Amino acid sequence: MKVITTPEEMQAISQQNKFEGKKIAVVPTMGFLHNGHLTLVKKAKEVADIVITTLFVNPKQFAPNEDFERYPRDFERDKKLLTESGCDYLFSPDISSIYPIDFATSISIGGVTKVFEGESRPTHFDGVALVVLKLFNITLADIGLFGQKDYQQTLVIKKLVKDLNLNIKLLITPTVREANGLAMSSRNRYLTDEEKNKASIIFLSLEEAKNAIAHGERRRKMINSVVISTLRSVPEIKIDYVATVKSENLELADEFLPGEEVVILIACFMNQTRLIDNTIIKIPTAFTENFIE
Repeated sequence: MKVITTPEEMQAISQQNKFEGKKIAVVPTMGFLHNGHLTLVKKAKEVADIVITTLFVNPKQFAPNEDFERYPRDFERDKKLLTESGCDYLFSPDISSIYPIDFATSISIGGVTKVFEGESRPTHFDGVALVVLKLFNITLADIGLFGQKDYQQTLVIKKLVKDLNLNIKLLITPTVREANGLAMSSRNRYLTDEEKNKASIIFLSLEEAKNAIAHGERRRKMINSVVISTLRSVPEIKIDYVATVKSENLELADEFLPGEEVVILIACFMNQTRLIDNTIIKIPTAFTENFIE
């Protein structure tokens, strides 16, 4: 694996690979890699000839009160993991090469950016869209791979690609979880073992909601209440939001129709650490009659 640190060199390498007829896949990350990231890299190797993993902690997606400075970083560890995973190039630029001193461009995407994560973190998705567009342009990728854990982010990136007619295919892979169901995240390192065990209630709350839907629940507020009541069984959990919405556009509905696909979104704090998770569910056309309240 070769480490590239400048956009100019990365773009030149990508141009040469494309000239040779090779298909390029990019896995954008902010580093401190876990098995969720490595699963994306392995999937990228299946669908492309060249795999580029980007490692860049993007300051423009952090608000002033968020954890940019303390966001976990371990370059040598990440480099070792990517080498072992068969990644071809690690693109790890510094901030000044991505955002030079005279940088003056911004991107703003409406619609799906204005709710949930967008309400909690108003500048977040503009920063995500900006850096993802730059990384797509620098790597000249044919395929971009992202994880479902950041569900709303995947919708934002899909909107970016569609609205700007970007010539790139997106692959969204399922959330990778710890043995107890906790969604893998770089921020999990902030949690003690006890907190990780308690945070598994997030996954359990999603499973409880899926069970309620399987047994006939269709009302949005009731589905949300199942999640909320389960989360509240752990006092250390502070809920930011819980939302059950249509999966394609995050729209609300009082009641969901059979055959409709919904996503349940959760953002909460385990003590000081913010965690997100979700699950996608297709509303069944029939349900189990022997459901016990």
